Amino acid sequence: MPTVNYKDYLYEELKDKDYAAGYLTACYEDSLESFLVGLRDVVEVHGGVRELSNTTELNRENLYKLLSEEGNPKLASLHSILSALGFKLQINVATEGKKEAA
Repeated sequence: MPTVNYKDYLYEELKDKDYAAGYLTACYEDSLESFLVGLRDVVEVHGGVRELSNTTELNRENLYKLLSEEGNPKLASLHSILSALGFKLQINVATEGKKEAA
C-alpha cells in the first residue's frame, strides 16, 4: 500500500475552509505555539505569506516573525490575517473544567 505524505494530505484537506477552521480550533486548544504553526499551514495553502502581506497590508518580514513558533501576534494583526483568509474569531463558553457557581 503506497504511503501518503502527511503535509501533502494536510494541505489538501486545508483547502476546505470548514476543515481549516476545525484544524485551527484544535491547534488553538492545544497551545499558542500549535496555533501559530497551524495558522502558518493555512496561510501556506491559501496563497502564502507574500499574498497575505498584499491582502492585509502587513509587512512580509513581520508576518514571517509573527507566524513563527515564537511569534506573539497582536489581536489586530491576528484579526487582519484571519479576515484575509476568510475566517473570524469566535469566543465560546468553556464547559470543560468550568467552576460551578455556588
